[in-house]
Amino acid sequence: MKVAGFGFKQDVTLAALREVLVAAGGPEGLAAIATVGDKADAQVLKQLAHECGVPIKAVPAATLASIDTPTQSKRVAERFGAGSVAEAAALAAAGPRARLIATRVVSQDRTATAAIAEGDGA
Repeated sequence: MKVAGFGFKQDVTLAALREVLVAAGGPEGLAAIATVGDKADAQVLKQLAHECGVPIKAVPAATLASIDTPTQSKRVAERFGAGSVAEAAALAAAGPRARLIATRVVSQDRTATAAIAEGDGA
């Protein structure tokens, strides 16, 4: 199971989400997209999920904080307790033995990040 994890600012655009998804490896083969629970209902993320034909997995912030990520953002760590929302969300949603196949990439306007993990989904 392949999952794209996203972190994004409130003013993110669909274009920025698309940009980082493509930069991380693209939508081909995705089973889901994931983000922190309080952002899972964002209309722009719902649009992207609809375009990709996949569900959104909401990951509790406490779960994100328990996952070590290879990249670190000081701002994200202070707010969520995780180094990267995108990486932690992808890993959490892809299952307990998931591994990142694409580390966090950041959009040119710095409003979105994406990472892709692969796992068994269990």
